[in-house]
Amino acid sequence: MKRLISILLLFCALAALPVPAEENYPNRLIKIIVPYGPGGATDIVARVLAEQLKNKFGQAVIIENKPGGYGIIAIQELARSSPDGYTLMIGNVSTNAITPILFASKIADYQKDVVPVMRLVDIPAFLVATTKDFTPRTVAEFIDYTKRNPGKVNYGTVGVGSYPHYDMALFAKRAGDLNMTHVPNKAGASGVINDMLTGTVQVAFLNVASTAGNVKAGMLRPLAQVNHVRLPQYRDVPTMDEVGFPGVGSAAWQALFAPAATPPAILDTLRQALTEAMKNPSVVSTFQTQNFNIVPTGSLDEAKTWLAGEIGNWRKITEEVKIDIAE
Repeated sequence: MKRLISILLLFCALAALPVPAEENYPNRLIKIIVPYGPGGATDIVARVLAEQLKNKFGQAVIIENKPGGYGIIAIQELARSSPDGYTLMIGNVSTNAITPILFASKIADYQKDVVPVMRLVDIPAFLVATTKDFTPRTVAEFIDYTKRNPGKVNYGTVGVGSYPHYDMALFAKRAGDLNMTHVPNKAGASGVINDMLTGTVQVAFLNVASTAGNVKAGMLRPLAQVNHVRLPQYRDVPTMDEVGFPGVGSAAWQALFAPAATPPAILDTLRQALTEAMKNPSVVSTFQTQNFNIVPTGSLDEAKTWLAGEIGNWRKITEEVKIDIAE
């Protein structure tokens, strides 16, 4: 009898042991940090997928916008948070590939503190020109015009050191050291577009979704596409590869990140949920409408390899094109 009681007590003690966090994940609110204000591409991707995660997990998923500091503010909050899967970040090529290179001393050891969970989408872009008092209709005509009018062509970006800034600086160098003036706009893509509509800025690298309305209205003219193939809606617009500038311009990716010490089981739960979400017809339709390419990585190791390759590529670009971040 005593032996039976001892066995029963042992079973009770084992049953009382806490369930590992990864086996019980998620059981409360999840926060996704976005390193920009509401309304931009990164915020759109975050909100679409947050809704899917909420439906999948039955838990609230909120977006916390943390703009500023080239993404440093958002990255630092993520890196310092508990590695339990309840604080995540959706970032892009600027915040999670370029910033860790340019501001390595301000983010401690980024590649040890932060881990990619999954690449999500790529966002095609245009090398686009204003039609207000600006006549070039092709990349070749644009290069020729700029060479004949040194210092008189302005290009817009969303900020000093952003990927569109590097894209244009790299294009200018490879096109024969074009002499253009940089006009950054803190209002983001909408601010750059406004500058182009008024004729303050003549050219820019901007994502297709942001420019579609004005392209259709004839206010902006796409000179080339930044994408691996021509988009179905713009079959008459060549790619940057086709006009002789392979590797110039960014189809800006978006990806999910977590603190590096997060248990792999939790990360894989998130990856599987997002893989399922991006097959949902409503998500596919939303992203296709925005001309976003759905390009999920298939495993945690694949995501790590992909990010390492991106950082390596941007390290080469930032060495080839020197930009004064204090500009």
